[in-house]
Amino acid sequence: MRVRPISPERLVTELTDRLAGAAVPGRLRVAVDGPPAADPDALAAALIDPLRAAGRPVLHVRAADFLRPASVRLEHGRTNPDAYYAGWLDEAGLRREVLDPAGPDGSGRLLPSLWDAGADRASRASYVELPPGGVVLVSGSLLLGGGLPFDVTVHVELSPAALDRRTDPGLRWTLPAFARYADEVAPTSFADVVVRADDPRHPALVEAA
Repeated sequence: MRVRPISPERLVTELTDRLAGAAVPGRLRVAVDGPPAADPDALAAALIDPLRAAGRPVLHVRAADFLRPASVRLEHGRTNPDAYYAGWLDEAGLRREVLDPAGPDGSGRLLPSLWDAGADRASRASYVELPPGGVVLVSGSLLLGGGLPFDVTVHVELSPAALDRRTDPGLRWTLPAFARYADEVAPTSFADVVVRADDPRHPALVEAA
């Protein structure tokens, strides 16, 4: 493999070109995966306007809006890394409300958010119609390896040292979950695009030799 340094702006341009040029039946389902310290939500948000300018309708969905209710999510405590790893994300809800409707035989009727974790209640969001040719960007953590049906996967990687350094003190309890993810899922080994972002000002693309 080779590591190609790239500017943040050029990264957005190259990702936009790749996604805008991808042809799949129905709508393009894209995962933008990475730990909170890598801010995958910000990378997904940066793609919205360029993709629309390229003629692709876009819906950005945050995995943080598809968490399970607190009674389920926090059953083993508020800082349990194993529960965070395996039980926080409502994968069934994300598949049912976003990924399946965006798939080849889907209706295109997508729900942008399912659960308001802060209020611990349904978000009461309205459904959105995403036309054929549209792109749904799903951003968040621990998205890969669970069988969710994405067409393109982007993984934002931090080295263990950078992850340790950049993780908010209030989220340091999640670090064992990301170590487990790197070991058991190894998203860098199969993601379509791997972005190394130890320094967010100087990212790099990890490419096959």
